[in-house]
Amino acid sequence: MDLHGRTTLLTGATGGLGRAIATALAARGAKLILSSRKTEELVKLARSLPGGGHTTLVADLAKDGAALALLDQAGDVDVLVANAALPASGRLEGFSQDEIGRALCVNLESPVRMTRELLPHWQERGSGHFVFISSISGFASTPRASLYAATKFGLRGFALNLREDLRGSGVGVSVITPGVIRAAGMFAESGAAPPPGIGTGTPRQVGSAVVRAIEHDKAEISVAPLRQRALARVAMMAPEIFGQLAGSAATKAADAIASGQTDKR
Repeated sequence: MDLHGRTTLLTGATGGLGRAIATALAARGAKLILSSRKTEELVKLARSLPGGGHTTLVADLAKDGAALALLDQAGDVDVLVANAALPASGRLEGFSQDEIGRALCVNLESPVRMTRELLPHWQERGSGHFVFISSISGFASTPRASLYAATKFGLRGFALNLREDLRGSGVGVSVITPGVIRAAGMFAESGAAPPPGIGTGTPRQVGSAVVRAIEHDKAEISVAPLRQRALARVAMMAPEIFGQLAGSAATKAADAIASGQTDKR
């Protein structure tokens, strides 16, 4: 799909990854509808982007009915980039029932419901593109990530299976799986140090991956150094062995992430 002039709804726009994605899309000529919970930051972001005609919509996707209300406000769109997510790091028993519901709603339920709402019209016209921002946690089992990984495994599985349903329809589906990202994401936001030697990606690489996925109809793009991708594949194929090998370093990093993000649930 050529992004020039395409109306693109981006959720989670004011986070570190969201800003990078917005910049990359605007640079390709997309007309953006930027959404998050932060009114002033949305306005500043819209004004900073190349191109014109960008608009903002404030929405808290953890609230009942907010996802579909956002679509009603957005009107006709050509691309949905489902980027909004809550951290959801930590032991499951450390979450209240309300916090569990918020994480599931923002990270998984809202993208699914928004997709369902957009799908009939997009199928009828034979065009449109869905992009879902998952995570390398959608491959690998790690400590203190049972709830977060459930949403990211789920989102990745939803996207790839939906793509098969829509094959040949003209409607594209892509999933982006960032690994450890410097200057954005859970490590940057929590202040935790990544495990040594695994490398990092950048927000700009994530933005570029979103553009490439849409323009070339890619099923999945992983934004992570080769070492991280290799470890994720091992974790997917042999989770018990991977868990034993990861050991205390992974647990220490996971505890630091969880403690640094408790207030963002």
